[in-house]
Amino acid sequence: MSWLHALILSIVEGLTEFLPVSSTGHMILAEGIMGMKNTPFHQAFIVNIQFGAILSVVVLYWKRFFQTWNFYFKLFVAFLPAAILGLLLIHYIDQLLQSVYVVAVMLILGGIVLVFVDKWFKNPSKNQEVTYKKALVVGFFQVISMIPGVSRSAATIIGGMTQKLSRKTAAEFSFFLAVPTMFAASGYKLLQNYSDITKDDIGILVFGNVVAFVVALFAIKSFINYLTRHGFKIFGYYRIIVGVVILVLYFLGVNLTIS
Repeated sequence: MSWLHALILSIVEGLTEFLPVSSTGHMILAEGIMGMKNTPFHQAFIVNIQFGAILSVVVLYWKRFFQTWNFYFKLFVAFLPAAILGLLLIHYIDQLLQSVYVVAVMLILGGIVLVFVDKWFKNPSKNQEVTYKKALVVGFFQVISMIPGVSRSAATIIGGMTQKLSRKTAAEFSFFLAVPTMFAASGYKLLQNYSDITKDDIGILVFGNVVAFVVALFAIKSFINYLTRHGFKIFGYYRIIVGVVILVLYFLGVNLTIS
């Protein structure tokens, strides 16, 4: 992997991890366009740079992470469904990750949902407290995002909106939930691939994490501001376009790889 490849992939990760557009789909597109080979280190790199993205949430919302234990208990409740089902279905999920077709179709279907979701949940409750019940519902919505191309961010934000949370509150809880979820998933995969990382690779891994961290900081701030004012529709149309592009490239025989 070249430094240019690392830069591009890290930018893509930072931009798309917390937006409702599917980071998996964008990684597929970036890797395919650059003609990258799906090597063991490449897989380790994709997993590792997620830690940089996770850190951006902690830094941006550090005060929120110094709240009462209730905050962490609610995150734990929301985290449980994906943790349990993720362990049970991990081999099936890995098989789905090999299907570019599944990712593209889910991008399109999810895009259609986002085009209309603001109309479906346009009256949030005045009480914006995230209760244990609401946290659990969001957690079950996160399970849906195990299907590649759905987008963890999109699924959990919509889950929050079904509980009459505002777009902003639902998005912020989605970011908080990303910390334990992504840390557990990335940590597990990194343990599987750590032997593929050599001392010579450390520099490029640090570089990738720094880039993903910085880009994610700006992406989260911009997303919250835009979402609060304008809603999801533009992300829906964007997902549909990306999904169609991936399908076209796939049927034209372009070698699209999936980490």
